[in-house]
Amino acid sequence: MSSEQSELRQRARLLLLAAGRGDADAQAHLGQILLDGSGIARDPKLALTWFRIAAAQNNPMALNMVGRCLENGWGCDIDLVEAARHFQRAAALGLDWGLYNYAQLLTRGRGVAQDMAQAFRLFVQAAEMGHAKSMNLLGRFYAEGVVVPADQAKARELYERAALGGDFRGQYNHAAALAEEGRLDEAIAWLRKALTTATPGFIESARQVLLNSTLPGIREVAGEYQAMQRQMENA
Repeated sequence: MSSEQSELRQRARLLLLAAGRGDADAQAHLGQILLDGSGIARDPKLALTWFRIAAAQNNPMALNMVGRCLENGWGCDIDLVEAARHFQRAAALGLDWGLYNYAQLLTRGRGVAQDMAQAFRLFVQAAEMGHAKSMNLLGRFYAEGVVVPADQAKARELYERAALGGDFRGQYNHAAALAEEGRLDEAIAWLRKALTTATPGFIESARQVLLNSTLPGIREVAGEYQAMQRQMENA
């Protein structure tokens, strides 16, 4: 066993002890490592049980994670209505991820009636707390003129802030804006940065767009996206 694995298992044991004593933060963290299989056998159903125990104590992150489980069917059947209720409770407690996830459902009308104006307000609140993914989505509101008048300069500013905050979609959108301005070297650097944390689905869709680019160097980056996609498939 490596030292890293030993440390993860020790952390899991300590969390289990604290969770058993009723510590809501420990219960929420225990749920997360059970969901991820970090230092402990992966068990989504047991993870959800611990999330629910912590959520009963109004732990914001646990409420949010119960919502995520219900939204995605992790350890349970999908229930978007209940997911929305849990995200809303986490949002009401001021959790940035709760604000973001509830706003996401509002933009799509999933589990709740679609309400773009309310979603915008929640994204603003989360972005003001430094939530990078919310900054990126606010950029789309301004880029497309949804709820607010279209403002490409504001959209580019938000994409840059999201990129600097580590959101891979923000990094990709920031790169696209830079490419439009002819700043290709910077754009390519951000495209490569986005590749380091992007999801497989995003990599595939982005690769297709990059392949159709006529800008120098961009098609070569598409090859790097394809190589990463193959590496993930073979992992």
